[in-house]
Amino acid sequence: MVGRFEGKVAVVTGASRGIGLGIAQRLVDEGCRVVITARKQEALDAAVEALGGAEHALAVAGRADDLEHQGDVMRRAIETFGSVDLLVNNTGINPAFGPLMGLDLGAARKILEVNVIGTLSWVQQAHQAWMGEHGGAVVNVASIAGIRNAPGIAFYGTSKAAVIHLTEELAGELGPKVRVNAVAPAIVKTQFATALYEGREDQVAATYPLKRLGVPEDIAGAVAFLLSDDASWLTGQTVVLDGGVTLAGGL
Repeated sequence: MVGRFEGKVAVVTGASRGIGLGIAQRLVDEGCRVVITARKQEALDAAVEALGGAEHALAVAGRADDLEHQGDVMRRAIETFGSVDLLVNNTGINPAFGPLMGLDLGAARKILEVNVIGTLSWVQQAHQAWMGEHGGAVVNVASIAGIRNAPGIAFYGTSKAAVIHLTEELAGELGPKVRVNAVAPAIVKTQFATALYEGREDQVAATYPLKRLGVPEDIAGAVAFLLSDDASWLTGQTVVLDGGVTLAGGL
């Protein structure tokens, strides 16, 4: 059986581990070739090996909010694999934890720079390099912190609320050639989210109707659907992936 992404090329940011690597793996499993980005070349090289080597994946290290890096990623994707059909904006940072009244404004600006402006600029780069002429699909990784209050990570949530609205605006502007959707996960068991559940996973999971936290594969499956032709009449939407926790009023 031919995979849904046979002949397609995806750029996945923040993909050396966790959700990003899970998404890249799912796309490769379905026939896609992927260009993965993150800051550390060594971690990316290990991820390429996990994805099956250079036949399936290319690693380009750099800062997610660096325009020169973004342009280089698009150029190398096209030179190596021939196109940029799909884009997954997975990179996100949260360097601050605590109440908003104590939030360092420099940290707040950095969160917006990476999580919001970076998301926009990656789409701009993909659109200029390939999608504007040939079409494509984009998925932005948001968070349930962007659709409900999130004490302790409130400004991170604010940035993800902006990503959700940005997704809607991009979908309206770039259709019909380019579809743009988002996913909003609850707590997923990754290094990024460790502080939200470490040492009390059972307690946190008990607040979820499905009685477990998410794993990267849960997000990867939904992202693959949104990128695929199975979702060809779906744009501007944010799919909540939360084990039911927002219904239950849990963490």
